[in-house]
Amino acid sequence: MAKMRTVDAIVAILEKEGATEAFGLPGAAINPLYSAMRAHGGIRHTLARHVEGASHMADGYSRAKAGNIGICLGTSGPAGTDMITGLYAAQADSIPMLCFTGQAPVAKLHKEDFQAVDIESIAKPLTKMAMTVLEPGQIPGAVQKAFQLMRSGRPGPVLLDLPFDVQMAQIDFDIDAYEPLPVEKPRATRKQAEKALDMLTAAQKPLIVAGGGIINADAAGQLVELAETLNVPVVPTLMGWGSIPDDHRLMAGMVGLQTSHKYGNATFLESDFVIGIGNRWANRHTGSIEKYTAGRTFVHVDIEPIQIGRVFSPDFGIVSDAGAFLDAVLEVARERKASGQLPDYTAWAEAAQAKRGRMQRKTHFDNVPMKPFRVYEEMNKAFGPDTTYVTTIGLSQIAGAQMLHVFGPRKWINAGQAGPLGWTGPAALGVVRGKPGETVVALSGDYDFQFMIEELAVGAQFQLPYIHVVVNNSYLGLIRQSQRGFEMDYHVSLAFENINSTPETGTAAGYGVDHVKVAEGLGCKAIRVERPEDLGPAFEKARALMAEHRVPVVVEAILERVTNIAMGTELDNVTEFEGLAETPEDAPTAIVALAGAGS
Repeated sequence: MAKMRTVDAIVAILEKEGATEAFGLPGAAINPLYSAMRAHGGIRHTLARHVEGASHMADGYSRAKAGNIGICLGTSGPAGTDMITGLYAAQADSIPMLCFTGQAPVAKLHKEDFQAVDIESIAKPLTKMAMTVLEPGQIPGAVQKAFQLMRSGRPGPVLLDLPFDVQMAQIDFDIDAYEPLPVEKPRATRKQAEKALDMLTAAQKPLIVAGGGIINADAAGQLVELAETLNVPVVPTLMGWGSIPDDHRLMAGMVGLQTSHKYGNATFLESDFVIGIGNRWANRHTGSIEKYTAGRTFVHVDIEPIQIGRVFSPDFGIVSDAGAFLDAVLEVARERKASGQLPDYTAWAEAAQAKRGRMQRKTHFDNVPMKPFRVYEEMNKAFGPDTTYVTTIGLSQIAGAQMLHVFGPRKWINAGQAGPLGWTGPAALGVVRGKPGETVVALSGDYDFQFMIEELAVGAQFQLPYIHVVVNNSYLGLIRQSQRGFEMDYHVSLAFENINSTPETGTAAGYGVDHVKVAEGLGCKAIRVERPEDLGPAFEKARALMAEHRVPVVVEAILERVTNIAMGTELDNVTEFEGLAETPEDAPTAIVALAGAGS
């Protein structure tokens, strides 16, 4: 049997497990693993500027395509603690990601050695496994177990901490004899599928809530087929957005307090039955449980047993991988349709679409400085169905989810539950690695953009082109809006007179950071847009610059300082701060044409 260093065994296993995309920063304590990657040559590595950025890149890569597992690497001590936010974001959204940290030698772990921290204990609550590997012979099994855990049940991240002497140790290892461990996922039974379908077809106005578990299971096709077989409307969650295309006749809109559509909430409130597949009943989706559940029967399907009943007790719970459940229920639905046993939900489905044709938010504003709604309208015009959007948190994300259109799975990539500021840029770089040659558009407010802005240099160095739309109102907009309830506007303004940029920033004078100069200083291209009619040409120019230079291109839209975005406390209590669309010209990029004023 071959004798090799443990790190050489790790790299061989990574290749055999199909995880060959790494993001990180080398350092003294992780250099042995880097030397193994260099000797092997089959692991592509992207050098980040910050370890948190590397973790978000690995996360974005994992989300970009079914089966991807991004790798994040860092040295001992602060590199591991820098990864914690990345681990949290991946764990919260059920994303597999493999992190390696270097560590002080085993004999030094209790001696307060330089940059020696108990990262295992710190990371355990945010991972499926966190382990400091103390014995060289455990390395192959630890990596093997990591891949099994990341892929089994509810996906999630793993962290392996590698003491320097363990990395350098020689072990006997034969990669040809190595085999991945079996992936374990619960599967719905025929009886469970039949009962779920019995409950659905007993209802008059049923809905399917499609969660992120459907995306993780790569089962969007089965979801659409089930909806079409039953002729039942679908409500995607924020994490499930794209599981049914926005232009599908059974797409009923999103539901919730913030990232939702007025017509989606209206349809949900009329429903009498809901089957949630691969979703968490997140509080921004439900509002109060009393309002959300009143008058409705619920079936909940989730891969994680303890998710069933976690937020509220459904009338029937099924522990199953979303794809496996959809396969099972589709089989039953096809049989019943062939024998004429399914109810006719045509009127209900058409009513849901009719609401889309009259409950639309206005997007067409000509104001200068611009209102954000116009930016999203122009994005809808500029970017087609093949576009993948990447974003995380803030009024930019909330308004984007209300106004933009998504046409397929993994085309809306969002750190949904954790929502860490700064995630967008590095995650977009990981998505570009996972979707080479495809159109990737990131969306940030100015504060999200300023977090981890240094990672733009990674896109320039490694030629990872994407368009980053920055809607700049020089405010912590979401926090400013939430402070309205406290009758204050306290420490949420980012505005100041920039002594180095005021003469050339036009209407952005006084907005503070000159994002164009910063982006250009980091090796990227940038365009500032101050008038709504210039947005379309700017997006066209951004595409040309991206193609020519193969770098990220920032399009900064200068917004009015204060805009309140529709949100509320209950599904029937969402405040619309702007008037709804009254003519088709008010919402020219709406999927369903406006039916008419007052209808």
